[in-house]
Amino acid sequence: MSAADHPPVSLLTVALLCRCPRCGQGRLFEGLLKIKPRCAHCGLDLRAEDAGDGPAVLVMFVLGALVVTGALLVEAIFAPPLWVHIVLWTPVTLGGSILLLRPLKAVLIAVQYRHRALGGGPAVP
Repeated sequence: MSAADHPPVSLLTVALLCRCPRCGQGRLFEGLLKIKPRCAHCGLDLRAEDAGDGPAVLVMFVLGALVVTGALLVEAIFAPPLWVHIVLWTPVTLGGSILLLRPLKAVLIAVQYRHRALGGGPAVP
């Protein structure tokens, strides 16, 4: 099967469902963040995938801005003791990081596939 056999898959579908960027059916991850070597549905070789630090940097920028804004608002409105901030923002930061890393990594892989950074991707007009 080649890229021509599959219609383009929405980046939103790839991100939210963490599916193969070519067929949109096969799972992209095995485990939390490890990319499968090959799509079980269409056979796309994903070993060349290299998302690098892009997803982590995006998570730091987005989540960092949200957490700092939230902490400043909570401090300005309620003025809680420091331990409340620690108890409140530590799980938000850790949970948000885990929840955002998978979809952002999936989107970056899909963009690489669309622009032929992974072998055999379709040409985008």
